[in-house]
Amino acid sequence: MRDKNIVWLYLFLAATLADLAFVIEGNSEFRFYSKPLILLGLIAYFYQTTRPIASTLLTKSVLGALIFSWIGDILLMWPQLFVYGLGSFLMAHVCYIIGFRIAQRSPTRLEHVNFVKSFFFNLPIYLAAALVFYLINPGLGTMKIPVIAYIIVIVGMVTMARDRFKKCNPASFWQVFIGAILFFISDGAIAISRFFQDFPESGIIIMGTYATAQLLIVMGIRSYLINPK
Repeated sequence: MRDKNIVWLYLFLAATLADLAFVIEGNSEFRFYSKPLILLGLIAYFYQTTRPIASTLLTKSVLGALIFSWIGDILLMWPQLFVYGLGSFLMAHVCYIIGFRIAQRSPTRLEHVNFVKSFFFNLPIYLAAALVFYLINPGLGTMKIPVIAYIIVIVGMVTMARDRFKKCNPASFWQVFIGAILFFISDGAIAISRFFQDFPESGIIIMGTYATAQLLIVMGIRSYLINPK
């Protein structure tokens, strides 16, 4: 990695801190400037560091996930566009699922998967998703089907991240897995605050976990590219 590329991480960090400050102050107008800059920094960083392998499916899938997330960030700034933002993030998770599947050594064939063992390993993820759905279900209304589809996809993203255990280097696994969990927490907080009960700390929790999640996932994929063993 070229040292000059780190400037994009500084942009990411500055935009994140500024956005969190605006969330705390309740200054929604300035967030129209800070929020889009968060992922622009990560997108530029990832693009620059992966230019030599830009044509690979792994690079395209992760870059696609970041771009769809960036579009979702913008759309969610308008409450009336929530469903479109949800769709954009759904596509981001699909891209991450593809990327996580590729970013591992010799992905296990379907016939070699121990589904019972995998189920119990993923059970905490399923239970957490079921709890969130239980809380928000009464308030979903016409959003029930899109939200169910989204929950299924994000659970798939987290379980795919967990499935990389011992199939890549430890640094890559833990960065991606923790990032995926934080992404789930961020989306869960959005769902609870919107469809169940809003709480004062929702904004800071949503953006804090979200920004950290995206950074960890990008750095985890970078760790895999540097040392795939």
